[in-house]
Amino acid sequence: MSRCRSFLSDRSGANAVEFALLSVPLLLVLMGTFEFGRMYWAQHVLNEIADAGARCAGVLQTGCTQNGVYSAAATISYISNRAATDGIVLSNANITVSNNTTCSGLSGFSSVQVSYTFTTVLPAFLTSLANGPNLSAKACFPNQGA
Repeated sequence: MSRCRSFLSDRSGANAVEFALLSVPLLLVLMGTFEFGRMYWAQHVLNEIADAGARCAGVLQTGCTQNGVYSAAATISYISNRAATDGIVLSNANITVSNNTTCSGLSGFSSVQVSYTFTTVLPAFLTSLANGPNLSAKACFPNQGA
């Protein structure tokens, strides 16, 4: 308690200068940690969305078909909607789908590739994230439908 009183009663300004010098780097490290965490989370969401989209097309779920037949447009819409529920906005240009492709040397797969440009909320301070790193995810799923 006496330290707190001496800090508050000290009029020399040294404590304030020390606090100012140390708080800025500490806040930058803290905010950088948050932003890299957000970027890692966005990559995780992209992986999940790509997996879900490939599975949807591979087993011909209702979200990826029209009248029971595979539809690229419906699959892209399904993926966009899934991404939007997690707060990631994807345009159709960011999504590539195929229901007849080769994955790891095997044919008969549905594949989804998703790309996203991550943007930081602190571009002036976190220059390594300022230009928006490109994140991408690709997933394959074996075709089950007729």
